[in-house]
Amino acid sequence: MSDGFLSQEEIDALLKGESSSSPAASEDKVELSTMEEDALGEIGNISMGSAATTLSILLGKTVSITTPRVSISTLNEIKEQYPLPYVVIEVSYTHGLVGTNILAMREQDALIIADLMMGGDGSNPPTELSELYSSAVTEAMNQMMGATATSISTMFKKKIDISPPTSTRVDFATDSQITDMAAGSEPIVRVSFRMEVENLIDSEIMQLVSVDVAKEMVGNLMEAMQKAEAPAASPASVPSPAPVAAQSTGQAASYAAPNMTQLKPSQPAPNVVVQPAQFAPLTPGGVPISDTNINLIMDVPLQVTVELGRTRKLIREILDLSAGSVIELDKLAGEPVDILVNGKLIAKGEVVVIDENFGVRVTDILSPLERATNLQ
Repeated sequence: MSDGFLSQEEIDALLKGESSSSPAASEDKVELSTMEEDALGEIGNISMGSAATTLSILLGKTVSITTPRVSISTLNEIKEQYPLPYVVIEVSYTHGLVGTNILAMREQDALIIADLMMGGDGSNPPTELSELYSSAVTEAMNQMMGATATSISTMFKKKIDISPPTSTRVDFATDSQITDMAAGSEPIVRVSFRMEVENLIDSEIMQLVSVDVAKEMVGNLMEAMQKAEAPAASPASVPSPAPVAAQSTGQAASYAAPNMTQLKPSQPAPNVVVQPAQFAPLTPGGVPISDTNINLIMDVPLQVTVELGRTRKLIREILDLSAGSVIELDKLAGEPVDILVNGKLIAKGEVVVIDENFGVRVTDILSPLERATNLQ
């Protein structure tokens, strides 16, 4: 040191000493390139968009998920940043990919989703996740992960299968382990989404995958994009002619002709009589039936069902049923019942009693065209 200033050699020595004393700096840092982050963001955006649509159908509410944020993290860092109870759904890829996918949702959000699935309005969810509510949440997230796998399969243009999910309640503040997917200090890829369910939920959900699975996803997406962008070979294409030398000068000039078929000199077209097209009127007609063909299936048994009516019930209403309960159907008293053959409507009738047995008298039968339409 001279004049109170450090020389460049001294600065380098200090930096080397600091880096050697820090074990974290000596290890190779796992990073994602900009291309990999964009690819994972696109995968997450499309797949979780399908999951949001599925969840919206299940809840009967508008579900929106924002653009994902992709980052490298560790389970220890996640536990420190989010010291809250979470519901963790873990699925394993069984075909197309190798690894594990984890979806983590706050327990409070899971309780609201469970309350909506059980017929509540979500404004007063239970305080703890009972076995029944846990099953409802697991089913919802199972449907979401299934939709995610379907979207990934479409993007990668290959079959992607997942195992049945396992649901676990994990308190990030106190529980020592979240999953066996990776060690606490091992780098993983975290894809975060902001999820909104109308005015009930405004929170964050996380998708966690190992770095190897993330890079495999990127590779599959790139391969699918390259296959889609590869131009199909045209059998009618004609090779480009050889370069033509310019004859006006002594220098050779090449000309690259585009791929196109050679045009022949036009020939005089013969006289053609053109008449307006005539079409038969579009009137419903009977479906032709061949006796020869129908005789081949005359002995095939069919199941005939008479349906008195239908109704829709919530899960909690089904669980409340007991002996003596009355279920109101969607038909009025005296209204004709539906006659189904193999689950397809073919006629309507009225219930009669024949020798102490119930029967049905056919009062209205569908036309052959309507029956054929129903059977398709």
